[in-house]
Amino acid sequence: MGENTKTSRRGFLATGAAALGGAAMPAWSQSEPFAPETRPELQGEQPVKHNISSFRSLQWEPYFGSLKNGAILVDTTSRALHYWSEDGTDYRLFPTSVPLSEELTRRGRTSIVRKVDGPSWSPTPSMKIRNPEWPDYIGPGPDNPLGTHALYLSWTYYRIHGTHDTRKIGRRSSNGCIGLFNEHIAELFGITKVGTQVLLI
Repeated sequence: MGENTKTSRRGFLATGAAALGGAAMPAWSQSEPFAPETRPELQGEQPVKHNISSFRSLQWEPYFGSLKNGAILVDTTSRALHYWSEDGTDYRLFPTSVPLSEELTRRGRTSIVRKVDGPSWSPTPSMKIRNPEWPDYIGPGPDNPLGTHALYLSWTYYRIHGTHDTRKIGRRSSNGCIGLFNEHIAELFGITKVGTQVLLI
């Protein structure tokens, strides 16, 4: 890694920490560093004071025609992810982070097209325009905003991934992706496969 890259990365990390008053750096993948109350364009959003995730078991039948390849339902309202195995015997429920606003929220059917243990991260073009000081790339590790594992969806730039910033779970805190605690994404990573069907509602 060249000296310019190291300098750029140090500046990026320092900027993030300063913006949070010295708090731990937030996860940056598809995420913004500030809560809605500090961002004028999100003034319509209610400030988030507590992490909220509704844990209510669901049946898969209203959402999927079958459980072929397994199924994941992400409820952006309750901020919860539901998983069913292909044979229907394994059901799991996880709290998630969700997009910051309706404009950033995508709903509908997709599927897992790629699985990565130790993902790297790059900002989307729109994120880079808004934040030109952000690095173009962060490799796997504790600074990576995708956490320890990532499930890539068929929609460009959309993922279900982990986060090292546990404050984000249960909150509106992403640019479109769905975030889980690292221990939960590792668990989900282990039981899903490429082709698992995904529905976001």
